[in-house]
Amino acid sequence: MTFTARQLNRATLDRQMLLRREPVDLLTAVDRVVAIQAQEPASPYVALWNRVEGFDPAGLDEAFTSGAVRKASLMRITLHAVAAADHEVFHHAMLPALRASRLYDKRFKAMGVTIEQADALLEHLLEFASTPRQKAEIEELLHSHVGDVGQPGVWWALRTYGGLVHAPTGGPWSFGLRPSYQAVTTEPRERTAAVAEMLRRYLTGFGPATVLDMNQFTMLPRTTIREALALLDLTETGGLYDVPNGTVPDEDTPAPPRLMAMWDSTLLAYADRSRIIPEPYRKLVIRNNGDTLPTLLVDGHVAGVWRPTEDGGIEASSFHALSEDDWTGLAEEAALLRKLLGDREPQVYRRYARWWNGLPAQDVRVL
Repeated sequence: MTFTARQLNRATLDRQMLLRREPVDLLTAVDRVVAIQAQEPASPYVALWNRVEGFDPAGLDEAFTSGAVRKASLMRITLHAVAAADHEVFHHAMLPALRASRLYDKRFKAMGVTIEQADALLEHLLEFASTPRQKAEIEELLHSHVGDVGQPGVWWALRTYGGLVHAPTGGPWSFGLRPSYQAVTTEPRERTAAVAEMLRRYLTGFGPATVLDMNQFTMLPRTTIREALALLDLTETGGLYDVPNGTVPDEDTPAPPRLMAMWDSTLLAYADRSRIIPEPYRKLVIRNNGDTLPTLLVDGHVAGVWRPTEDGGIEASSFHALSEDDWTGLAEEAALLRKLLGDREPQVYRRYARWWNGLPAQDVRVL
């Protein structure tokens, strides 16, 4: 058996709750989505609004406050919002890579701080951050131990691999421009087993997928991934791995229009991003610095981008001609999105407006 490109697209949409908004509680939704890109504070909210019937953003506020959902540096050394149980696994799975990304970087070596010193500092930091601490407080603590080591500073390294999570600092999206950090306790885990569990979770939310896809999602070496896969009971079809009984809908399954968040994980979870993003559009929506724009999803594929207007509307720019039915569906979604944003931040993502200069547009409408 082989899968068509449309079947793989529908499999992703189904597992990511994008074929229909589903009437599930918030923690169930976070568990099913697996890993929600959280570089921008608003994005987890927009991501879940796209997926959950009757989504109440206050529920996500509470989940962040209680620690049931954690925001931390994980896969690809970027911020993700994940269930607390997944954070414990993913942190240990990613820890060697997170450490290496900092401790073996020439910028860290230029500071004159040894790895042993950094590990000793981490013990002080975790004790200090048993309650939420802001960056300035943490840097003062570290300075008291090692003095001025120059930029980017020891905190640049420790915050990436130290097992800290972002602590909520208030509205409109739980996390503001001045982050606060808190230590969390995670039980040590055998590394390969942790990687295997992380890959199993990835496949539940994004499979079927190849080793290259898993490499893209995690940025872990392919040898590490293959060793971990050997521990799992998986199916394998033409190089595509999946969990047993993983759903793959028919390729003709309808897919409703969606207005996707910046950095939505479905756009970044594969080496072959044509599963969701047509190849001609990949560099349009994923910029050279990694910024991944808020997109229009039509028939399950990226068809353009959106941004708020100054008067509270939603400007939608399509990269190719859309049918009037498509535009009607997008307008209905935009009306719902305006309500979500209007209650919190009508001009969300406004600091990324520069990317719209020069984007091709077959049609531009304010919805």
